[in-house]
Amino acid sequence: MTRITPYLLYENADAALQWLGTTYGFKETLRFTDSTGRVSHAEMDAGGGSVFMLGEPGSGYQSPRRSGHYNAFLHVNVDDVDAHFERARAAGATILTEPEDKEYGERGYRSEDLEGHRWEFATHVRDVEPEDWGATRPATPAT
Repeated sequence: MTRITPYLLYENADAALQWLGTTYGFKETLRFTDSTGRVSHAEMDAGGGSVFMLGEPGSGYQSPRRSGHYNAFLHVNVDDVDAHFERARAAGATILTEPEDKEYGERGYRSEDLEGHRWEFATHVRDVEPEDWGATRPATPAT
């Protein structure tokens, strides 16, 4: 079985763990703090069997907020995107887009966490064939 597990880097992983739990409802499941007090590795449960890892890489790292650049969105499916949005907004998340229905059958919003990582939360609301919203499929699926 192949599984992709995101590993996010934070300048302050301790603060990130607290913020991600309070704001997005993730649950911390593991933490390793090195001899200097730095959280060098942690794991969070995002629900539905999804986990992600995070840690502090050291002094040379700059978060997206500090560097002024981001390079990815993390897409997370949740049961009720509108309730999730209200929780995130109330907790102080930077909201990039309000919840809206998408042509591909999801309702979602985007936000930024305390260090500038971008998150997209969505709920599946209807089945839509990819061709009905402009996507295409390869002629021969990859194996």
